[in-house]
Amino acid sequence: MDTILILTILVVICALAFDFINGFHDTANAIATSVSTRALSPRRAIILAAVMNFIGAITFTGVAKTITKDIVDPFALENGSLVILAALVAAIIWNLLTWYYGIPSSSSHALIGSIAGAAISAAGIGILNYSGFIKILQALLISPFIALAAGFIMMSLFGLIFKNTNLYKTNKGFRIFQIFTAALQSFTHGTNDAQKAMGIITMALIAANYHSSDDIPLWVRISAALAMGIGTSIGGWKIIKTVGGKIMKIRPVNGAAADLSSAIIIFGATLIHLPVSTTHVISSAIMGVGSAQRVKGVKWGVAGKIVLTWVITLPITALLAAVVYQLLNLIF
Repeated sequence: MDTILILTILVVICALAFDFINGFHDTANAIATSVSTRALSPRRAIILAAVMNFIGAITFTGVAKTITKDIVDPFALENGSLVILAALVAAIIWNLLTWYYGIPSSSSHALIGSIAGAAISAAGIGILNYSGFIKILQALLISPFIALAAGFIMMSLFGLIFKNTNLYKTNKGFRIFQIFTAALQSFTHGTNDAQKAMGIITMALIAANYHSSDDIPLWVRISAALAMGIGTSIGGWKIIKTVGGKIMKIRPVNGAAADLSSAIIIFGATLIHLPVSTTHVISSAIMGVGSAQRVKGVKWGVAGKIVLTWVITLPITALLAAVVYQLLNLIF
């Protein structure tokens, strides 16, 4: 086998590994509130999330096409397979580190930062597609603030609508409603996050001249969806504990408000073909919900650590990917 074919196979394997890790890393966010309020047992929540993630992943391809062509033009990329492999290795390393320490960092930031860093390391800063890259960065940066506001508004509305309702009955009703919101949250996660690995694989196929357009092959869609579904079934208990309990004390009404508002934001981004961080959106929605009830009820120290991780992910993964690219370049 020639070097390009070997690299392409390695890219496919690493992209599916990235989606698998994303499954137990990021999907934990989607079911964290329903598990913490005991609306669903961990086992049922994980099975529900795995199924809904798979369905969401094979339903849409718009975000995958954005990843394929809007950061770097794959048709103009020399050593494209090596660049993409370096990006995936760096993103996987960062995801595993943050998962190990239970920090809900963004797989989206990790992947996009890694692609940019590896590409710049290979061909200089001019290789970036500035308009597309800035558009993606804007979506990643603005979406948490929108989610914060949406969570605040959603919780305020719930507070007005149910202010005269018996607390026990309200919590019981919202616990049932959370089964629906957890399913919706997992579906929207699949429509956005699983797309990123699809885009990466398609980008590698184009760079290696095995594919001639930004259309996502069916086998890529199914394999990426399966990888994320299997990863989800493994679960991510460390992330669930952070998102589901360490930001604020979550009751069923809080969980439903956070799930519903964040699912709307994520699905809205999917419809306009923009990748967003489900981690950022869900965590921000929880902060917004907590602020609507009682600002002091939010553990802003934990929230601050999460925000710090968001800020440092892009530059660290870009630098890491640049180093990994140079190391791989020596090998290949």
